[in-house]
Amino acid sequence: MKAVVYEKYGSPDVTQFKDIEKPTPKDDEVLIKIHAASVNAYDWHFLTADIFLIRFMGGGLLKPKNTRLGADMAGRIETVGKNIRQFQPGDEVFGMVKGSFAEYTCAPESALALKPVQTSFNEAAAIPMAAITALQGLRDEGQIRAGQKVLINGASGGVGTFAVQIAKSFGAEVTAVCSTRNLEQARSIGADHVIDYTKEDFTKSGQQYDLVFAANGYHSLSAYKRALTPKGIYIMAGGSMVQIFQSMLMGSMMSETNGRRMSGVSAKRNQNDLVFIKELFESGKVKSVIDRQYPLSETAEALRYLGAGHARGKVVISVESNNKT
Repeated sequence: MKAVVYEKYGSPDVTQFKDIEKPTPKDDEVLIKIHAASVNAYDWHFLTADIFLIRFMGGGLLKPKNTRLGADMAGRIETVGKNIRQFQPGDEVFGMVKGSFAEYTCAPESALALKPVQTSFNEAAAIPMAAITALQGLRDEGQIRAGQKVLINGASGGVGTFAVQIAKSFGAEVTAVCSTRNLEQARSIGADHVIDYTKEDFTKSGQQYDLVFAANGYHSLSAYKRALTPKGIYIMAGGSMVQIFQSMLMGSMMSETNGRRMSGVSAKRNQNDLVFIKELFESGKVKSVIDRQYPLSETAEALRYLGAGHARGKVVISVESNNKT
């Protein structure tokens, strides 16, 4: 089968599109024919090791331990192991599965859910990591409630577009922060208010929010804290290396007992959360915002585009179209 692999850290130029052995599912796994995958900042970090801790988080100190890239996918189950109970051949599924930049992959059933009905494979592949990051950040870390004032900083990217919609589904009053060219997109997915960060700094406006979810966009922790209500919560879900380390090292120290709290979120694979998001899609409350689509053979270009930092929504790899060419 065809797959995208890398044997050393670096730019997208180090990736290779090549033939590798088709995997065989274990007794507790299913074999999936991948129709689409999507690109995340997660993939960029593991490709480039721009965050040095990646090398100690299973990435490999000097070179990648796992040479396969990709974490999101949607496809059709081809065969199932003897211990599989939830799925059967022919089921259309989506989920967070390592090595998804390929024509086939194996996965445990706990990593998957049935694909939302009336949703394309490309739309479904855009969901898992970004939507779960937004859901777990807003609901679990942010304790979002109906009627709260919620600000999404970096509202035009993959995680941000899902965060705006998921916050609205919980009944929040949502303010989206993005650049001039993305203001209308933010309104179209449900933002009640929009702020153009090229013209206004929300941390200096005097307006305070019950929950600030930072999918991107640099501000210091002290600036974010200034934008919180007395019991407000700040959640860091992505950004520069400086932001990530600030949140990790200073967040708990800057949190207040019974007051403002500074925290972060990293998506944890959870089947129940996949099902929850699937139901949001099927109810029409959430949709995928897709910026660009690339065939599997052009995954390096997709990574390069994402790495430039200006993607509007998700970048999708259409494996199915690659098979047809």
